[in-house]
Amino acid sequence: MAEIEIYTSLWCPYCARAKALLDSKGVSYVEHDAPSGSKKREEAISRSGGRTTVPQVFINGQAIGGSDDLAALERAGKLDPLLA
Repeated sequence: MAEIEIYTSLWCPYCARAKALLDSKGVSYVEHDAPSGSKKREEAISRSGGRTTVPQVFINGQAIGGSDDLAALERAGKLDPLLA
């Protein structure tokens, strides 16, 4: 099973949407609380190549992007192979 990490912040509807998609797949993930200005947010920015928004999703260490990117992978049928 893939190692999944997601950087989020409280009250973020996009974070909730990304987590709901992952939950619907029945996969476990590590959630990092990354509010603006925090060390975790800086970590997410660094790991994602400079993206400053949340959520930031990583699968097996690879930056996937945010909620829209995750949903696009699902629509294209490419998410399940990444999660396997």
